[in-house]
Amino acid sequence: MTRHVIKRLPIDTGVSGWEAISERAYPAVALDHDVTADWLIIGAGFAGLSAARRLSQLRPQDKIVVLEARELAKGPAGRNSGFMIDVPHNLSSGEYSVADEQSTKEEIRHNRLAIAFAADVAAEYGLSGETFDPSGKINAAASDRGLGLNENYRKSLEKIGEDYRVLDADQMREMTGSHYYRGGLYTPGAVMIQPADYIRGLARGLRSKVGLYEHSPVLELSREGKVWKARSNRGSVSAPKVILGVNGHIESFGHFRGRLMHIFTYASMTAAFSQNEFGGEVSGVDRWALLPADPMGATLRKITTNGLSRIVVRTRFTYDPNLRVSDRRVAGIAAEQRRSFDARFPGLKDLPMEYSWAGALCLSRNHVPAFGEVEEGLYSACCENGLGTVKSTLAGMMAADLAAGANSRELDQYRNQPEPSKLPPEPIAWLGANSVIRFQELRAGREG
Repeated sequence: MTRHVIKRLPIDTGVSGWEAISERAYPAVALDHDVTADWLIIGAGFAGLSAARRLSQLRPQDKIVVLEARELAKGPAGRNSGFMIDVPHNLSSGEYSVADEQSTKEEIRHNRLAIAFAADVAAEYGLSGETFDPSGKINAAASDRGLGLNENYRKSLEKIGEDYRVLDADQMREMTGSHYYRGGLYTPGAVMIQPADYIRGLARGLRSKVGLYEHSPVLELSREGKVWKARSNRGSVSAPKVILGVNGHIESFGHFRGRLMHIFTYASMTAAFSQNEFGGEVSGVDRWALLPADPMGATLRKITTNGLSRIVVRTRFTYDPNLRVSDRRVAGIAAEQRRSFDARFPGLKDLPMEYSWAGALCLSRNHVPAFGEVEEGLYSACCENGLGTVKSTLAGMMAADLAAGANSRELDQYRNQPEPSKLPPEPIAWLGANSVIRFQELRAGREG
């Protein structure tokens, strides 16, 4: 008999603005009895729900159950910036440009496979244009160094035949209303999502095919014979095959320990404002999405719904292997974000930040997923390396294919990767990771 006792659960700090402004049309149901199923999926984020949808396509007659520890979209899936990015994006590299042409093209194909899957979700389940917006994104530069990084990125995109458009300072100002930026590099393949709405919309579409239970954390996962049993607070689920879509939390299930870096990033969202309140010359057009030219800088998005706009700013990274951060830290970083925001939008200095929050990422040193059959009948779709919307969608799809025996070229390529490399022991890993992060943030300078 195999038995995993889950001794810790991640804690989410602060209220995500995405979740706060999202509406759901169906109640949350918790597991309160014992269930037998063909498939159990643990985690109802991008990986878990994508795996559930893929399994419902591959095995439409099978019984699929999903367990979520929190309420939908209140965990990491509803705490990201909402960029579904197709072109390379490696947070640990220090810049976006890449050297390995073949692996880059393969990664782009995989990212676009996940984006196409998400586009099918949006079409099939009737998600709005605000929830799923194929608008592309811009790498925004605010300094000489940022312009140089964008130029390096442009050259690498040109080398692999990817489309782009260079924007000057006037074009950036016309779009954003800000005089802060000196240039930008637009790439058309990214999709902007409202992550909480997307997750809730995907779950709503799956409700007729999948049993979904929220507020149902797995406290113990054990295997006897050929059946896995997950015990929650008031019930259990038994199934021969289980997919873990829990990202860095997979270490709590006994796998990939000492191989995953638990990173938190931080965001704030303004109160809603109208163009009458602050004219378009202050904040630009209704929607825009900016990544920093330096990956450690500030990410910003403007969204507009029913004539009311909000701006989201995301900055700062910390390494926290205990999977939790304090309210005090979120408040302190929110004050830094206020200063970063005011530097870009001095005409909005009286606009309050309504929500501030932390969100967990999971990285590996060698930038590979924690993927595969980790025990008989137990599959991992974890470690998104900082691109949770796309990489977790892909991991969920691939885990479902692997578990269901659906072979494909994409699965062969995806599974043919090394496992995450080992980290140094603590506290060396903590000291090293946070020192590197802080150095890179300081180096980002005006991009932050």
